[in-house]
Amino acid sequence: MPIFTKKSGTAPMSVPAHIAIIMDGNGRWAKKRGLPRTAGHKVGAEAFRTIANYAKSIGLQYLTVYAFSTENWKRPQEEVSTIMGLLEKYLLELLRDMDKNQVRFRFFGDLSPLSPSLRQEAAELMERSRQYEGVQVNFCLNYGGRDEILRAARAYAACCAAGEAKPEDLTEAEFSNLLWSAGVPDPDLVIRPSGEQRISNFLLWQSAYAEYYFTDTLWPDFGPRDLDLAIEAYNKRSRRFGGV
Repeated sequence: MPIFTKKSGTAPMSVPAHIAIIMDGNGRWAKKRGLPRTAGHKVGAEAFRTIANYAKSIGLQYLTVYAFSTENWKRPQEEVSTIMGLLEKYLLELLRDMDKNQVRFRFFGDLSPLSPSLRQEAAELMERSRQYEGVQVNFCLNYGGRDEILRAARAYAACCAAGEAKPEDLTEAEFSNLLWSAGVPDPDLVIRPSGEQRISNFLLWQSAYAEYYFTDTLWPDFGPRDLDLAIEAYNKRSRRFGGV
């Protein structure tokens, strides 16, 4: 694991290989300030940019963020449109600056309901960034953990129906390769800002042995110091994976 020293100057700490974040609290951040929920999403987008850059600077290998869930379509249309507009703006900026940033990108989720332009930008971003080394950012977009597991189960069932596989031969490793996250190691640390203490259908299979860190800080206010505190808490834990 990479070692880094917090900006506060405390003792060096090990950086987990893979951190996943549920970016929660944009709406409440805006409500507390008498602003529309859309304003919270705009500030939240900037918070993501800050955290992604900081994660790269401390040597993180994988950063996975929950950008839009399969349930988020139930939100008001204006809010959904704002989120999609912010996402498209950000993807265009990434495409413009990708040679400077040198970050790999993946998308987990069913992108088919998205606009043609968003799907094209996501595909181009993944293809063009394959060459880069260093941090990989995974966007969970129109993503749900249960939906992901169902799709993988159906895919394996189809192979069995076609005579290409047998149910009794299915292993955890093979099932993992049928998920959106195929080829990406499971997260070591899952962070949820905003004070909520639930996983909300996020990386259900992959986070089976992840450490969780909850904080009352709303996502738009979440910065490098907050990430430092989460990593500090992670460093104090003993991961036994069911052992003693």
